[in-house]
Amino acid sequence: MMELLLPALFTVFAWWFSTGAILYLDGLPPRTFRLSLAGASLLALLALWGLVATSGDGSVTGTYLAFVCALMVWAWQEMAFLMGLVTGPRRTHSRPGASGLRRFADALMAILHHELAIVGGAALVIAATWGGENLVGLWTYLLLWVMRLSAKLNLFLGVPNLAEEFLPDHLTYLQSYFRRRPMNLLLPFSVTGGTIGTVLLFQAATADGASAADIAGFTFLATMLALAVIEHWFLVLPIPSVLLWAWSLRADSHGEAPRAWTASMHGPYDPNGLRDVLDAARQGEFGDVENISGSVRAAGGWVEFYATAGGATITACTPPASAEARVTAVGRRIDHDRLLAALAACARPSPAPTAAG
Repeated sequence: MMELLLPALFTVFAWWFSTGAILYLDGLPPRTFRLSLAGASLLALLALWGLVATSGDGSVTGTYLAFVCALMVWAWQEMAFLMGLVTGPRRTHSRPGASGLRRFADALMAILHHELAIVGGAALVIAATWGGENLVGLWTYLLLWVMRLSAKLNLFLGVPNLAEEFLPDHLTYLQSYFRRRPMNLLLPFSVTGGTIGTVLLFQAATADGASAADIAGFTFLATMLALAVIEHWFLVLPIPSVLLWAWSLRADSHGEAPRAWTASMHGPYDPNGLRDVLDAARQGEFGDVENISGSVRAAGGWVEFYATAGGATITACTPPASAEARVTAVGRRIDHDRLLAALAACARPSPAPTAAG
């Protein structure tokens, strides 16, 4: 039992702590980013050397080390992206009205360099473990890649929870490529496939004749995949996942970290009035609002809006399947009542039904 429990607990702790550490470093002043990434780069190089050194080590210790090394290589990818140093050639909001292949192409250009860096990292990990007995590091990196790609695609296609509070100020434009919808066709496949994979990996860990190293390795992978599935559930369930890493999020001078607030809205809304509210939020009239977003019904159909200190956009969108209009604001000391009242003030009354003649 302990052969399963220890690697599972180790994986959960590594996932929680490494995510928090990256968020903490990302919350520091931008002038610290290059130093942080330099340190991460050194650790990543040591991790690649560790993957080479452990590729022929089939012991439990070698399995643990390979797993940690893969996480360190992946952590470099996350830090380089979140610090805005490796993102993509497009560093602006989505073009108003863009849809279909044009919207996908714009979104891809916004993260292209990051995706290429992940491919390059995979090539280095494959080279480091080529022909080795211990492939736990390789499979860990590939698993993280696949599930993170799945999460990105689900955010692009549309989910209820966009996790805006995790996006740093210099990357808030990326949220314009997300969609807020109750569901998309990919999400059930992502969750189902991840769940099946988790079960199969745990079965491999508990199979008769499995060595101690095999048990540890399969447990690492199964637990990491289970955590990735949970992260997908965070995208649709009303669970405040931000609380898991509240200790690591950037706090203001009063020690307060940014919080997310979500409310339902009733329409239809006047887009001009809605833009006035967004501009007022950007100017601090409702507190320290880092970003505000949502989707609502307007006179001519549905629109989605997004605003940060850098600007605001309102674009047409398809109505969500539930026809539920929502607004989300992320920031500190937000005056929720005044913000909600301002939004309600720009709502247009629904036209009265006409009598059939």
